Amino acid sequence: MAAKRTKFGRGTHARGFPSVLAVVPAFNEAGAIAGVVRELRGVRPRVDVLVVNDGSLDNTAETAKRAGAWVVNLPFNLGIGGAVQTGFRFALDHGYDAAVQVDGDGQHIPAEIPALIAALKSTRADVVIGSRFLDEPQGYTTSPIRRIGVRVFTRVNSLVLGKKITDNTSGFRIFDRRALVFLSDHYPQDYPEPESVILLGRNGFVLEEIAVRMRERGSGKSSISTLRSIYYMVKVLLAIFIDVFKTPVEREG
Repeated sequence: MAAKRTKFGRGTHARGFPSVLAVVPAFNEAGAIAGVVRELRGVRPRVDVLVVNDGSLDNTAETAKRAGAWVVNLPFNLGIGGAVQTGFRFALDHGYDAAVQVDGDGQHIPAEIPALIAALKSTRADVVIGSRFLDEPQGYTTSPIRRIGVRVFTRVNSLVLGKKITDNTSGFRIFDRRALVFLSDHYPQDYPEPESVILLGRNGFVLEEIAVRMRERGSGKSSISTLRSIYYMVKVLLAIFIDVFKTPVEREG
């Protein structure tokens, strides 16, 4: 699973800024991935771009390479957890200080990444989450069932951690190296975002949020139907319940 190195490298990051890898998990995102990669490559200070092609059946990988990304091709579809974890291990293996998770469908706005990086540098946080719901005037519009899920995860996770996280399902997050080391071994595999909040919080990592904007998908449609949304919510709540009773993993360093 070797990534193809493009003409850009890691030697020109701004002085005083951490080296950051954008990890883009992608499954059948050929219609949107080129635009996502181009926007990411335009971020200043610069971030490097890795697309983790999660067994796509279309030309996601080829399109991402042409747009200038490094690409890791998984041999079959692992799901979002396996794809993101692959990206985290790549970031560690290549010496990055931090990794920012970005969806491949165009909903996340790469121009918001410098704000995530700044928050990581200026706070005690190990993880900074881009929240759609922290700034109500810019509130993100979603379906009724997903709004219910967001409220449920907010209440449950806030109760467990003693800290309110408004957007537990956000896939737009930046992680420092310590968090990457932990998650490279302990990242949840199915619908990982809410459960990873619990895992991180219960293992002593500091999480913060900043308000970000998000937009509609660049192409295609979400694979999560109403029934799958209900299944997703129940399954993740059960996983969180199990996590609450696990002994926290001792962190190294």
